[in-house]
Amino acid sequence: MGKPTGFLEINRELPSDASPLERIKHWREFHEHLAEDKLRAQGARCMDCGIPFCHVGRILAGAASGCPINNLIPEWNDLVYRGLWKEALERLLKTNNFPEFTGRVCPAPCEGSCTVGMHLPPVTIKQIECEIIDRAFSEGWVTPQPPKKRTSKNVAVIGSGPAGLAAAAQLNKAGHNVTVFERADRPGGLLMYGIPNMKLDKQEVVLRRIQLMEQEGVTFLLNTEVGRNYPVQELFEDFHAIVLATGASVPRDLTIEGRDLKGIHFAMDFLTANTQHLFDAQVPFINADGKDVVVIGGGDTGTDCVGTSLRHGCKSVTQLEILPQPPLERAADNPWPQWPKVYKLDYGQEEAKAVQGADPRQYLVTANKFLGNGNVTGIEIVQVEWTKTGPKPIPGTEKTIPAQLVLLAMGFLGPEVGLLKALNIQQDERANIKAEYGKFATSLRGVFAAGDCRRGQSLVVWAINEGRACAREVDRYLMGNTDLP
Repeated sequence: MGKPTGFLEINRELPSDASPLERIKHWREFHEHLAEDKLRAQGARCMDCGIPFCHVGRILAGAASGCPINNLIPEWNDLVYRGLWKEALERLLKTNNFPEFTGRVCPAPCEGSCTVGMHLPPVTIKQIECEIIDRAFSEGWVTPQPPKKRTSKNVAVIGSGPAGLAAAAQLNKAGHNVTVFERADRPGGLLMYGIPNMKLDKQEVVLRRIQLMEQEGVTFLLNTEVGRNYPVQELFEDFHAIVLATGASVPRDLTIEGRDLKGIHFAMDFLTANTQHLFDAQVPFINADGKDVVVIGGGDTGTDCVGTSLRHGCKSVTQLEILPQPPLERAADNPWPQWPKVYKLDYGQEEAKAVQGADPRQYLVTANKFLGNGNVTGIEIVQVEWTKTGPKPIPGTEKTIPAQLVLLAMGFLGPEVGLLKALNIQQDERANIKAEYGKFATSLRGVFAAGDCRRGQSLVVWAINEGRACAREVDRYLMGNTDLP
């Protein structure tokens, strides 16, 4: 695929981003585009490697490797190289309902498994994916594709995040009448309120796709929470099958001294209110302006808190990580084609470094207690060392840092249990909905589960994988067989 010697002749090249000091002045996406000739050259770097691990989507030795939705990456790289953009779009949409989402927010495990990446910088797979779909929208190639005929089956999808949207899109393609329930005022779930606008534009990207799905026949019921203002019993009366795609929205707390002080918030509350405020300036939000902000926890959510705080105009931002700093290169126990666990500056840390002069992350530290009188004013932190039983504080390393706003970004524990109890759905030992991967059937006949509520906190691309696969099993349950991929 691509040009057999392209990876030897052409260097990896990504478009330049808007400078950190400029982009923190606004909430728009800041990634630029490459010229077509350069994009085609990047597609040429996809070597004829024989066994492309980039699209395998497997867990190897406990670590994710390759694309979870099995994107036909070598094929559309080759088509871009040859300038066949419509054909590249066709290949891309065979496996991915929403490449405009994954092309923006996916961490690209495909690139971590790229064969070129064994010795050279990997192919710019994520960038090429995003350019294919963005070009397709700008050229008018993406149009509503409603099913040619309808079945008599009604399906409820509870939750409009990436898993729910993927399940809804596939079930609608099969001709079923799909209704998506969303308790928020806008659809999209995590895509709408869990990811900041500068990373994933809500109007131009998320709502554009929602509107396309509506034109294809999917119904969205907003401000509708099953079990609260929509009776659970009506689900079973009105629908032949139900898909639970409610996500894993119970945040991990930090119950140390001073937790009840004002100014300590869960990261998702901070991010959600900020996006709501961007839509409507009258909506109150948690403002970091002029404050010393401390983000506890890493990952994408922690990075998003850093970037959002800087756009508010915070006085300073510090990010606490209990884990050690990753190595600059792959460790011996993290071989290719696993995802490379190496040190990097994500967009938020890059912006903080431009403003403050250094990476805002402090490694191997944890919070001992929150300080203040009514409102948080600081945090006592301590260095830790990792032992066989976990992290242990190092006596004598305690120190205090200022903080008038603390954001807890330590991950999620599982789905909210209210609806699950109302349905009397079985849960596994981690409190996730009990449903076997590949079958997705819960303990209730006709009720299926997909995404983070089933597998636990994970990537958007894994949610799409589960939504598509779950739709296939729902279609089989309803019709006796399925043609869904």
